[in-house]
Amino acid sequence: MIVKLLDMLVRHGAVLKWATLGFMLTLVIIDLILPSAYDRFVWETWGGFGAFFGIVASLILILLAKGLGFGLVYRSEDYYDEELKGREMSGDPRAEDEEKDTLNREENNHA
Repeated sequence: MIVKLLDMLVRHGAVLKWATLGFMLTLVIIDLILPSAYDRFVWETWGGFGAFFGIVASLILILLAKGLGFGLVYRSEDYYDEELKGREMSGDPRAEDEEKDTLNREENNHA
């Protein structure tokens, strides 16, 4: 059931996007027309302030997260290559074990 719902939402993505944008625009228009019942600060009386504040706060959080990512988290593709230089394995451990088994069998056959 959930899969069918998600599939329907994906198929009608453009309609859903425009419906959501229309709904948000309607809420901003209602906020501009009807005064707020409770205002703690002066700027809360301005129509559409909540929507504007939400968009600006979201953009600031996104930019902050990107800045932290680029500054602290993201590394270049060859970041670990430099660190592992000189630590490469000399060979495949399984191949070495097979070689030892072969030598042991040959020794047992000659004895």
